[in-house]
Amino acid sequence: MKSNEQSPAAAAANAPKVVKSDEEWRKTLTPEQYRVLRQAGTERAFGAAYEEFKKQGAGTYVCGGCGAELFSSKEKFDSHCGWPSFYDPANAKNVLTRVDSSLGTVRTEVLCAQCGGHLGHVFKGEGFPTPTDQRYCINGVSLKFVPASGSNAVKP
Repeated sequence: MKSNEQSPAAAAANAPKVVKSDEEWRKTLTPEQYRVLRQAGTERAFGAAYEEFKKQGAGTYVCGGCGAELFSSKEKFDSHCGWPSFYDPANAKNVLTRVDSSLGTVRTEVLCAQCGGHLGHVFKGEGFPTPTDQRYCINGVSLKFVPASGSNAVKP
C-alpha cells in the first residue's frame, strides 16, 4: 500500500457523514460555494467574504456546506494573504487533510470531515507568530460565521 493510500477501514472511518447528490448540493449552495466546496476551487483573494470576515468578533466558523464546527475566532489571525487564516481548527474531528498535487506542487488540502467539502489548504513553517506555526488558509465562501452569544459580530 502506498503511503498516501488508506486502508478500507480508515477510508470508511473518514468517509463524509453528510452525503447529498450533485443536484442537492447545487440547490443548497450558491454557484461560488459549489465551485469551491464541491469542485475544489479557490475564490479570488481579498474578496467580499474575506473583507466581511475581517469585521467579525467572537464566534465560530462553520462549514458553508453542512454547518459542522470548524474554526474559532480565537484561532483566527491576519496573515495578509487574502483569505481567512487560522492557526488550528476549533474542532479537529471535523477537519481532514490530504495531499494535493493538482497544480504541479505538493500542498496539504483541508476538507470538512462531515461533508467532504474543500475548505482550502494548510501551510506549515512559514514563521507566523502563532502557537502552531501553521496557517490554515481557508476560502471565505466555504465558511459561515456564527457569532458567540452576546457578540456584536455581523453575520455575512
